[in-house]
Amino acid sequence: MTDVITPAFQPLDIETLAAAEGRVVVLAPDEGSMDKGARRVNRLTKGALERLLGSDGFDKLKAGEAMSLAWPVGMAAEAVDVVKIEKRLTPELARKVGATIGAKLNGKSVTVIAGSHRNLDQLALGAMLRAYAFVAHKTGEAGEVKDSALTLLTTQPDQWTPTVAGIKALADGVFLTRDLVNEPSNVLTTTEFAKRAEGLKELGVEVEVLEEDDLEKLGMRALLAVGQGSESPSKVVVMQWKGGKDGDAPVALIGKGVCFDSGGISIKPAGGMEDMTMDMGGAGTVTGVMKALAGRKAAANVVGLIGLVENMPDGKAQRPGDIVTTMKGDTVEVINTDAEGRMVLCDVLWYAQERFSPVAMVDLATLTGACVIALGHENAGVFSNDDDFCRDFLKAAETEEEGAWRLPLSPAYDKALESAKADFKHVGGRPAGATTAAQFLQRFVKDGVPWIHLDIAGVADVKSPTALAPKGATGWGVRALNRLIADNYEG
Repeated sequence: MTDVITPAFQPLDIETLAAAEGRVVVLAPDEGSMDKGARRVNRLTKGALERLLGSDGFDKLKAGEAMSLAWPVGMAAEAVDVVKIEKRLTPELARKVGATIGAKLNGKSVTVIAGSHRNLDQLALGAMLRAYAFVAHKTGEAGEVKDSALTLLTTQPDQWTPTVAGIKALADGVFLTRDLVNEPSNVLTTTEFAKRAEGLKELGVEVEVLEEDDLEKLGMRALLAVGQGSESPSKVVVMQWKGGKDGDAPVALIGKGVCFDSGGISIKPAGGMEDMTMDMGGAGTVTGVMKALAGRKAAANVVGLIGLVENMPDGKAQRPGDIVTTMKGDTVEVINTDAEGRMVLCDVLWYAQERFSPVAMVDLATLTGACVIALGHENAGVFSNDDDFCRDFLKAAETEEEGAWRLPLSPAYDKALESAKADFKHVGGRPAGATTAAQFLQRFVKDGVPWIHLDIAGVADVKSPTALAPKGATGWGVRALNRLIADNYEG
């Protein structure tokens, strides 16, 4: 958990640089030329900056990387960080530069000599996202959330100051997702998750929690079967943001929220089971998107639905070979209780359409190891029944640099789901495992509803730092879905 740093855009006044405390950041083009602010720093440091720019070390830097002058003579700052840039600061490079800066914040005051560069909102966003740290369960100094300050000195502060509210709302949403995914399962129970979702009421989101009795009446027996071996009650949380026109059908976002997944009776191997605290990543992303939309007062109608369950082995747990009836009315033969996520999603997908008749629908889940094998940790798997809708999402993901790759759907894969005892099985075997899972979910999408399934198993939580996040939860998808809605469903 971390406080969101609120960046400040201030007029460029080179006379303040000598007294600036903490760290001062110089943005230096790859040809090593100096702007007005850099020239001031060079004079204050008696030519040290110019010598750095002419060094072999600076030549070897890639755009977005930095070298530092520690305790520079003539300045109050503890360091001058020199970040190499290209002549044009694109949104992508701006975020990368910001991430380099954000990694150095950690309780510091940082002043960036931004001058007349463009895309400074993206630079600030990159810094905010990379400065995140999850320290909720650390003690002593390591568990302290340190105050940081980020000031960007620019020739156009009036242009960039109005962007602060939007990027702060987006960072808030990403951070909520990361916090949820990083939490251990003894803390983030289904009840606690629902409570945190209810916290969005403060931003104007309408939140409703459906309890097990409600789900039973609705016929969500596939979802309930997953959680019947757990002491934690299964729930569905419905979050509505009504920022668009009255009567307009909403975009529906549906998230799998398995707060812990032992595999149930088809129990997972012990090694790595501790990572299954992140198996609610889809629900975490949906909740984060809803916070971002509400925080920036998005002019769109969006409903977020999350199915919250825990998949545990118990005398009451579902068994391989069981046959359950979904809310839609289809019967499903359970093959492997460790493939529980699709059983949660199928009921929530159907409920979303029955209640809200959405204009489009996206579901997210840390669904299959097969998707990780196919795409690694660089891209989420994208499956869709609508080329235009899929194209809009992929464009949004590319703009936000969140890796996404479309994988196939085809009736040919349905054969793997055939069952002799029920309408169909829920698992199609190892070949094309991510696709057969998506084929299963597609059976619960009504004709004419544009739909995307995002398998985020490889991107929701990672073992190494990414460009904009430390290792652990990434918050993948919040920015792309926020962009999808901003570009296609607002205004």
